Amino acid sequence: MPNLAFWRRYSPPQLTAGTFLLAILVGTVGLHAVPAFYVNGVPLGWVDAMFTATSAICVTGLIVVDTATYFTPLGQGFLLLLIQLGGLGMITITSLVILGLGGRLSVRTEAVTKSMASSLQGVDPLQLTRDVVVFTLAMEAIGALLLFGAFRPHHEAGEALWHAVFHSVSAFCNAGFSTFTDSLIPWATNGPVLVIVMLLVVVGGLGFLTLEELAVRVRARHDRGRRRLSLHSRLVFATTALALLTGWVLFSIFEWRGTLQEMTPAARVLNGLFMSVTARTAGFNAIVYGEASDATNFLTILLMTVGGAPGSTAGGLKITTIAVIGLLAWSRVRGEVSVSVWARTIPDETVQRAIGIGVFAFTVVGLAIFLFTAFEEQVAPGVGFLRLVFEAVSAFNTVGLSLGATGDLSTASRILATILMFIGRIGPLSFAAALALRARETSNRYSYAREDVTIG
Repeated sequence: MPNLAFWRRYSPPQLTAGTFLLAILVGTVGLHAVPAFYVNGVPLGWVDAMFTATSAICVTGLIVVDTATYFTPLGQGFLLLLIQLGGLGMITITSLVILGLGGRLSVRTEAVTKSMASSLQGVDPLQLTRDVVVFTLAMEAIGALLLFGAFRPHHEAGEALWHAVFHSVSAFCNAGFSTFTDSLIPWATNGPVLVIVMLLVVVGGLGFLTLEELAVRVRARHDRGRRRLSLHSRLVFATTALALLTGWVLFSIFEWRGTLQEMTPAARVLNGLFMSVTARTAGFNAIVYGEASDATNFLTILLMTVGGAPGSTAGGLKITTIAVIGLLAWSRVRGEVSVSVWARTIPDETVQRAIGIGVFAFTVVGLAIFLFTAFEEQVAPGVGFLRLVFEAVSAFNTVGLSLGATGDLSTASRILATILMFIGRIGPLSFAAALALRARETSNRYSYAREDVTIG
């Protein structure tokens, strides 16, 4: 079969990257060529169209024009389609890649352990894809229904429904695009809206494989042998809770007398939690981050780096990668040779892969910050270093938060941010898959003589 032979020429990382490049190309052409997408009838230029299409496909949320006022409902609908394809496509692709590697290799992509792979053995890829699509659409439908109830008292029925659908899809896909000019700032004191959006963001960021395993365990709750969650899922839940709680407390403290001071105490606490949730990968904002303290913005950078779970809509680094690197450091401090947690030892190849992904991510972001600084010093010296660091981390980790620098970036920096969003979306997954395949290819080969190197 010639078609099958054609596809077999390419590795899974190449196919993943190619799929997203094709989607970005289609989105770019559409945004540049269809005047009906725009209120003023003037399409975006090629660079801004590519930037916006990449931001939507890679579910980032960084924008160079206001989605609410620049696009017609048709244009917003096109953006929503790109967001849905990007979010749903990434969940499906990562789930299939992780499941496929877990089923064929002795190593796991992005810290997916043997216990998790065994819990999903026998899952047909087509069945998995169908389950992902059904689950995603069901969650988005429930979210839209709830948001419609929250928006309806403030908008006409049709307008409320559109805002609800758009924000439900954008929140579950962790995209951060909004049909409101100031994102969710007008709803900062509306508890139902913030809570619904937070729930959608958290569920979307947990990853389908983790949720699927949890569902399997619930269905088999009477089977003692299947009660225990895999180490992967336990790490996802534990580190997610730790990151959210830490961010919640610190954000509330940092901004209690800052950007939140005009709110009631209950609203301040709720917004502290919202800032913690949205910083990890969602990109919605209920405050103006440009008016927040440096401590708040630096904490946001740290949480953006942590990200979501493998197999989710999150890009950039994943929370399990950070967890494994942290556990490695803790094990070395205690003088332990292996990395263990909860009476389980994480395979060395998984630890090495986490280190590789971490080095890859920090190298890319560090280089991007350097280039941002070099570009902007030439054309816009007043942008500020912290704003550029914030922008680079937000783009690579596909978060979408900004200190207001996005619209001021030069053409070179916008192209760089576009590349950064794409690498952040595709790079870690492809890098992990390549490492796994490389490990398989070289596992039975010879090794060179060992010679130590003094470090420290």
